[in-house]
Amino acid sequence: MERISWIEFREWVPAKIQTVLLPLGTLEPHGVAPNGTDILAPVAMAREIAPRVNAMIAPAVPYGFTGILDAYPGSFTVPEEAFRNYVCAVLTGLAKNKFKNIILLNGHGGGQTAILSALVQEIGRETGTRLLVVNWWSYCSDVTQEVFGQDGGHGAENESAYVMAIDPDLVHKQDFRKEMATALPPPNTWSAYPFPSTIMLYKEGQGYPTFDAAKAKEYFTKVNDKLARLIQKTVDKWEMAGV
Repeated sequence: MERISWIEFREWVPAKIQTVLLPLGTLEPHGVAPNGTDILAPVAMAREIAPRVNAMIAPAVPYGFTGILDAYPGSFTVPEEAFRNYVCAVLTGLAKNKFKNIILLNGHGGGQTAILSALVQEIGRETGTRLLVVNWWSYCSDVTQEVFGQDGGHGAENESAYVMAIDPDLVHKQDFRKEMATALPPPNTWSAYPFPSTIMLYKEGQGYPTFDAAKAKEYFTKVNDKLARLIQKTVDKWEMAGV
């Protein structure tokens, strides 16, 4: 979107393009992957998916509602109210610019997912726009199982592999040690701030990064394929329902 003029925009939206992809992330540690993993992943997804679903790509929202890892070097967190109001303004602006479908490609979990889920309902009702928010790592957990044969985690096998497929030089496997990972606790058992590890495993003993370049490429492709199918099917069903 930032690379075209207002004249081009007026010509393309909504006559030729009715869907926009909005990547959102944050800056926080991801083991030996970049602090910007939550930004890099959804931006790469948007670039791969946009041609398949006839969508424009909006500039990413890079600063997010980080949470339990914001004490680590290079991390940022935006207060919940400020983040919510800012994203609300962005979504309202996209609707004002006549996009019919707004797809939020979210790269960061925690409290950010709850904020976005609430916002899409609010903005959808107020603007008459159709919105979909996708938390890719969760939606594609079956792809993680298929490719790696186990669950992943934050900064774990799945996220590290996806970034490796974007640029292998961004993942510093020489710095990895298994002791860097901790399994996420069951709900209501224990919590800590800051969290004691920058790699969080969804299941004990599963999800350690293996830095397999071939599997990373396979994972990248299958994740993008699944997300593209979801977006296209959702838009098709909106159209079929006439909403």
